[in-house]
Amino acid sequence: MQSKDYIELDEKYGAHNYHPLPVVISWAEGVKVKDPEGKTYFDFLSAYSAVNQGHRHPKIIKALIDQANSCTLTSRAFHNDRMGLFLKKLCEYTGYEHALPMNTGAEAVETGIKAARRWGVEVKGVQNGKQEIICVNENFHGRTLMAITMSNDPDSLINYGPYVPGFIRVPYEDVAAMEKAITANTVAIILEPIQGEAGVCVPYEGYLKAVRDLCTKNNILFIADEVQTGFCRTGKRFAWQHENARPDIMCLGKALGGGVMPVSAIVADHGVMKVFTPGTHGSTFGGNPLASSVAMAALDVLVDEKLDEHAEAMGKIFREEIAKIKCSNMVKVRGKGLLNAILFKDGFQAWDVCLALRDAGLLAKQTHGNIIRFAPPLVITETELREAIAIIARVLGKF
Repeated sequence: MQSKDYIELDEKYGAHNYHPLPVVISWAEGVKVKDPEGKTYFDFLSAYSAVNQGHRHPKIIKALIDQANSCTLTSRAFHNDRMGLFLKKLCEYTGYEHALPMNTGAEAVETGIKAARRWGVEVKGVQNGKQEIICVNENFHGRTLMAITMSNDPDSLINYGPYVPGFIRVPYEDVAAMEKAITANTVAIILEPIQGEAGVCVPYEGYLKAVRDLCTKNNILFIADEVQTGFCRTGKRFAWQHENARPDIMCLGKALGGGVMPVSAIVADHGVMKVFTPGTHGSTFGGNPLASSVAMAALDVLVDEKLDEHAEAMGKIFREEIAKIKCSNMVKVRGKGLLNAILFKDGFQAWDVCLALRDAGLLAKQTHGNIIRFAPPLVITETELREAIAIIARVLGKF
């Protein structure tokens, strides 16, 4: 079968809830992928940062195979011999006292919000049903009903009502509006330290610290959605560390699964995590032995290969070199570490650039029409990065 045949099958039998770039990936390793015809591409999306450690990292694949040969799933009805080791490693890596394992990033966000709501009642004293959580415009926290309730994206919201009550949305980067929205019933503020789906929107320096201080001042929880920005993507283990704005709850996912399976979690200290008691939250697959083994290997790779430092260094090179490109439609390049985006003029169709990049051997995806996100696996070498930059420069020179 050829690429067009696989695409036709997707179109015929799948729901049309995505508009993917017309390319089929049948092989992947490191920072490269291939299509069924054998053409090789640089992967500059990394499955929305789920492949930070590179495709099929040998240490992660070994952990996957070794565990698959012993025990894969027990449910939480019983203990298993992997989950506790994973939770210990995750707590040590993040610096938090407790972790609660789930599967997808959206589940982690839902878990964080549930924790905040219970904390609001049981610790802060808010009446149940009155809890309020503040979120910000242009956010992306997932595709569940609770997650889209926080969104102001029309495509995410249309005809899915009624929505979940208890959320108040304020403008991004507007701490004054955030403070004005706080009431006696406010239990948390949730945001992405860098907004990924919005086009890699990096807040002004001091914003995260101001939010952290606002939460402390008003006895409310700061929830950081680090599903996309976490695990070294922005040049730090977590993006909040750029401002030392430690959240009360951190939502994690994507790269925690090492690019091979969905693994997510929230981490928090005992003062928050104590609100969960038997029967109040759960997941059949969360913390399963296979996921736990994979996640431990994924964390080891991040540490052993110092991918935070590497992402920081490679990101600086990327932004410096992209800024030199002569393209009349390019407005600027922005980002941190290896989470970056090129912003084009209003009305410019970045989709056409993505098609041209594909033809030239590099895969990236546009967002919001005139923005292209560039996020290669963090294991990319400087030689590979400069080769990819040369491809981008050649393509942009035609636009």
